[in-house]
Amino acid sequence: MKVSIITVCYNSEYIETCIKSVINQDYENVEYIVIDGGSTDGTIQIIKRYEKKIEKWISEPDNGMYDAINKGISMSCGDIIGILHSDDLYIDEHVISNIVRKFVKNNVDSVYADLVYVERNNIKKVVRYYDSSAFQISKFAYGWMPAHPTCFIKKNVYDKYGLYKTDYIIAADYELLVRFYSKHRVSYGYLPKVIVKMRSGGLSTRNFKSNVILNREIIRACRDNSIETNIFKVYSKYFVKMFQLFKRPPKSIPCLK
Repeated sequence: MKVSIITVCYNSEYIETCIKSVINQDYENVEYIVIDGGSTDGTIQIIKRYEKKIEKWISEPDNGMYDAINKGISMSCGDIIGILHSDDLYIDEHVISNIVRKFVKNNVDSVYADLVYVERNNIKKVVRYYDSSAFQISKFAYGWMPAHPTCFIKKNVYDKYGLYKTDYIIAADYELLVRFYSKHRVSYGYLPKVIVKMRSGGLSTRNFKSNVILNREIIRACRDNSIETNIFKVYSKYFVKMFQLFKRPPKSIPCLK
């Protein structure tokens, strides 16, 4: 199976680490697509440095991150699509191989796994472990989903059920997973491995205002897809996040020692 990895970026100081983690994968049938929003710093120069190993890339203004992701999906030719943001990176060179094996073994339309949040300037320093193993569809009502950067979804699912909704500011990824898993019952499998390092300080965690917008959009996503919820259920997810601060991934995980 061919796997398309899409990275969207704009003035990204960390994109080189992200690119290297993709082009160094040991799975051979990978299509790498980079969608830049018209960067004005050194991002384009970094992309050009690796463009022989990037199948497709463009740099042009867009209507936000989710519009850029949709561009990448529309350009992709893979059977499976993964989204890796420019601040993030795959934990080792075996990630895509492990993901494809899970698709084949479980005969599913999507696969997700675990991730670790790391300090922005020290990717060996883990600050939180996101364990996706406890996911159930019922947990969408509580604002909880599998770790989105670890989600790999077959292209035909996007073709059938649609792309990211660009009228969401922060939670279009949440809405998409609710729509796929709850409304349309897309099949999924869980890979019990940490596969992504995610730098802290992303769009949904920057400040109080961002969190308010995020939670409003989570409630909207649930209601748009016929899930009953309320503000108290959604805000209860912060108790789970507090426990994640004390939970640590297995010591055997590469690159964390």
